[in-house]
Amino acid sequence: MNTTKTKTSLRTRTVGAVIFAVLIFGMGTARMQLSKASAPKSREKTVTTQSKFYCNIKALSYAERIKHMLLTRKLIMARKEIVETERGYEFQFSPSNVSVEDLANWVVAESKCCPFFDFHIDLEEGGRLLCLRLTGEEGIKEFIRSEFKVTAA
Repeated sequence: MNTTKTKTSLRTRTVGAVIFAVLIFGMGTARMQLSKASAPKSREKTVTTQSKFYCNIKALSYAERIKHMLLTRKLIMARKEIVETERGYEFQFSPSNVSVEDLANWVVAESKCCPFFDFHIDLEEGGRLLCLRLTGEEGIKEFIRSEFKVTAA
């Protein structure tokens, strides 16, 4: 057995596991902070609010989660503009940086773990503007701001 190949494979898996742990820990921390910051006074409402926007990370396999997190990072970094809407946010992209396929793949994965989102993909201005709108029930804006690094205007 080739020990160099084995060491490289082990190193690759270790780096992947570390990246995954850091990303998951960061997402969990943001969700916990959001829950604490927006938790209502009554216990009954707390349970309802927390369960309404719960992401099921078990909905994706390990490989799917890594791929999804990398695509999420790409989308966050490639945003041209963020527009607050009545029921959520619209993220605008240049089709030269983000493809309709990228957005469609992200939506398919995100809808598995976060089924409470309503997703809208639009290609506008003769194909020069690509938009992803995330909407949902009352309270979704706070969740989007936390998860997708949106600073309130």
